[in-house]
Amino acid sequence: MKNQYDFVAVGDIVTDAFIELEDAWIETDNPEKTEELCMRFGDKIPYRDIVVVPAVGNSPNAAVAAHRLGLSSALISNLGDDLYGKEQLAALQKEGVAADLVSVHAGRKSNYHFVLRFKEERTILVKHQKYEYKLPQFDTAPKWIYLSSLAENSLSYQLVLADRVKNSGIKMAFQPGTFQIKLGFEKLRALYEASEIFFCNKEEAKKILETKEYDIKILLQKMRELGPKIAVITDGPHGAYASDEKETWFIPMYRDPAPPVDRTGAGDSFSATFTSALALGFDIPTALSWGPINSMSVVQEIGAQKGLLSRQKLEEYLKNAPEDYKPKKL
Repeated sequence: MKNQYDFVAVGDIVTDAFIELEDAWIETDNPEKTEELCMRFGDKIPYRDIVVVPAVGNSPNAAVAAHRLGLSSALISNLGDDLYGKEQLAALQKEGVAADLVSVHAGRKSNYHFVLRFKEERTILVKHQKYEYKLPQFDTAPKWIYLSSLAENSLSYQLVLADRVKNSGIKMAFQPGTFQIKLGFEKLRALYEASEIFFCNKEEAKKILETKEYDIKILLQKMRELGPKIAVITDGPHGAYASDEKETWFIPMYRDPAPPVDRTGAGDSFSATFTSALALGFDIPTALSWGPINSMSVVQEIGAQKGLLSRQKLEEYLKNAPEDYKPKKL
């Protein structure tokens, strides 16, 4: 890598096929009392619409968000040499995200997920292709690395990245995906310790910490004790929290101008926007006030990228924010 990028995202890239269901319902009649998406078994079930969105995933979404906010961004990822892979590369280039660090694997398939939309929520059918992960050499180290969702066979790759970051002056943001949370803290200890910022939601924090603790300030403290300098925990409609070694801050959710269309990518947009604000030189309260605005915009569109804002548009929303939309020190 000869260019120095402001923001390099690391993680799997995927094409999402959004299938909007209409003949379905929600049940909670199970031991966990969790919501289940239900359809008639063995039947032909009509769907309302399908929208296919290439080049998404936690890390590609973050790279696009950072570029729209004014940072030079690139993606380190893997894809196949099939039609879907070609479409993913073209979509990255259209968004201005550098793809020179993306590895194309001959004869392999690219990641393709199915997103079942029902009302404003979604259920995602995921399959991560098992590529041979290899970290490119940095001739000129990026200023920030943003690490997120990778497949189950990527552990050694992530530990190499942690070692590279720890001794380089690179700042790293870590937003773990499903498989990274499943691996547990001990296996990824080096990543937590190398992180400048760590992002997760409240339920993920409890799972990572193996606790039933409900107090958000205690969860933030315990998360920081794992190594990250800044811990950020989101709590859905109840807002978001950020904590460093000195202070803890809270921001409420930015009010939706209309009912959400699709919640896919809301967490990615928050985390990437928070990180981008710090990369642009802003402080934690400012970063915390930026994040929910991009999340609000993203859920007004189908897919994780269409609603991502430019810096100018984001600052307009901030200027016209409700009176109670201000970061508060706890």
